[in-house]
Order: sequence, then structure tokens, then C-alpha cells
Amino acid sequence: MDRWDGIEEVVGVADAGSFAGAARALGMSTSHVSRAVARLEERLQTPLFYRTTRTVTLTDLGRNLVEQFRRIIQDREEALAWASGEGEPEGEIRISCSTALGERFINPILVDYAKRFPKVGVTLDLSNRVVDLIAEGYDLAIRTGQRTDGRLGGVMLTSRRLLLVASPRYLARRGAPATIDELKGHDCLIGSAQTWHFQRDGGEVTLRPAGRWRCNSGQAVLAAAMADMGVCQLPEFYVSPHLGRELKELLPAHRAPDEPIWAVYPQRRHLAPKVRHLVAALEQQMNARG
Repeated sequence: MDRWDGIEEVVGVADAGSFAGAARALGMSTSHVSRAVARLEERLQTPLFYRTTRTVTLTDLGRNLVEQFRRIIQDREEALAWASGEGEPEGEIRISCSTALGERFINPILVDYAKRFPKVGVTLDLSNRVVDLIAEGYDLAIRTGQRTDGRLGGVMLTSRRLLLVASPRYLARRGAPATIDELKGHDCLIGSAQTWHFQRDGGEVTLRPAGRWRCNSGQAVLAAAMADMGVCQLPEFYVSPHLGRELKELLPAHRAPDEPIWAVYPQRRHLAPKVRHLVAALEQQMNARG
């Protein structure tokens, strides 16, 4: 028996809610669909559906497996399309990105991409949580910093600059730090990054800031800094509109090296057209904006 025998029938039953409906959608007989599902359940030694005379619903295992089966079917079709030269992107693509970077830069690019390729369904998950692309079924993630997961391929899209800033009123009250070490005596406003980065004597220095105010939103950290609450380190796009009167850059001679921004994806022998075209669009447009 083919190791993949029955997966299309399982997905068909899950989508249609019945064996008869799946048979109509797949162009098969109801008995064929029923037998294919039963053989796969026998092979797995567990049921994938709860069956009554009126309803068919997925078991917990069935619910988890059906999403994996969808991706297997989709990957198979994309591989065949790639091998035959039919490279138009289609199917579902899931992207993970941090909230601020996604809202400001990635979402506009994805809107253009979705308009260009109407056969692709796009899901953009904005969260500061670092997802496991492989375990959680993502096609692509936009990440900053150094790549550490050897299971993932990647393309560097651009880079961003981190600036240390505070308001003039805070600095008038507390004084401006003259060295990196003096930051330990200041009120630090801490965002999603647990360490701050600097350069000193040709090398990189990290500092774990301490303070009584924390938030994983860069916009909220910016607002706290402009309310004279302390010192923060944020990407330049947050603070650049406010430099001058509302915020002052601190320790510019020790500014951190620019931080790379990557598109990362599970390693495969080839990239599906939907991923390949999106990575190319991100690389082109992020470089242009950077």
C-alpha cells in the first residue's frame, strides 16, 4: 500500500463533513473514500473521525493530522509544478514577523504580493514570539539579528540601526551618560529586547538594562521616553521623527553595529514558487526602502 494512501480522502471528508460529500468533491465513489480512510486508520491504529448516523467529525488526532495532510498535498503539487516549469505561485503561505516591523514594512509588501498573485492565500502572524517554523507550519519568518537555527535557510533583506535616546527634560534632571557603564545608574525603559548592544574599542558590548518600566511594544517604549521616564534603545524608524527637540541621541560613538534583517524558511531542495517569489519581492523592496 502507498504510504500516502488515504490522505486526500481524509482531507476531503474533513472539508465536506461527510464521506458522500468528499466522494463528490474528489470524483470518487463513497465506498472508495470510506475504504481509503479505514485503511489509513488501521495503519495508524487509531480513528481519525467520530462517526454517527448523521455526522462525521474529526478526532483530536484527526484534527492535528489533517492540517499536516493539507501541507503534504500542497507541497506535492508545488513540487510537480516546479519540476514541470509551471512556476506560478499558488496555495497558502504563512508568515511570522514581529508586530512593529510587520505593520510598518512587511504588510505593504505582502499586499502588493497578494495583488500580483491572486492564487495565493496570505496569512501574516504579527507577534514578538519567536515561532518554530517547522513544528508550527510556517513558510517564512522575518527576523532580526544573527541566524542561529541550522534547519533554516535565509536571505538577508536589509539592516536596521539601533539608537540610544532620552528626552531633554530627563537628561536635565539626571544628566547624560558619558559611558556605557554609566547607564547602570539610569532609569532604563526596557522593550522586547533583554539586552542592549553597543560598540567599544572595535568590539561589540552588550548590556542588560535594569529599570522599573517594561513593555514589549516599541511604540509604548517610545511614548515613555518622550514622557521623560528614562533612557531606551530602539530601532531608528521609531525615534527619527522625534530627534532634535523631543529626543536626544546618547553615546553616538558607541552606536551598535547595524542589525541584519532576514527572511528565513525551512531548508528544502527547492523553494516553492509562492516562497521564492515572496522572498524576491521582500529583498527588492526592503533594500529599496533601507
